[in-house]
Amino acid sequence: MPGKVEHLNPDGLHRNPAYSQAIAVSGKTRTVYVGGQNAVDEKGEVVGKGDIGAQSQRAIENVQVALAAGGASIEHVVKWNVYIVQGNPLLPGFEAFQRAWGDRPNPPTITGLFVAGLAVPDYLVEIDAVAVVPEE
Repeated sequence: MPGKVEHLNPDGLHRNPAYSQAIAVSGKTRTVYVGGQNAVDEKGEVVGKGDIGAQSQRAIENVQVALAAGGASIEHVVKWNVYIVQGNPLLPGFEAFQRAWGDRPNPPTITGLFVAGLAVPDYLVEIDAVAVVPEE
């Protein structure tokens, strides 16, 4: 059975073009789990210190690099978790996601969480993802 990914927005739940309410996966697929990505470059230096928008953009770029290493791309993402340090606005993080996602249909499920802090004090955002690639 070939792989299938269904984006579900059932009646009775709010419909929003920015996210899906649920996603069902069946058949033969490849799943790629991306651990939390922060705004660091390949040397481990923080990018965009103090700028939640710049950090969100870099974290998403890092997610995309990790996805590619696993044979997936952004359109295969079925679940994002966005962790934002308390006191920072949520909107710049979601705007960075929207720019990366573009006009693609069937957005993933998304959870946004405010946290007291992240592993490094300069980190303002961390993003992890789960991607499912249908196989023939």
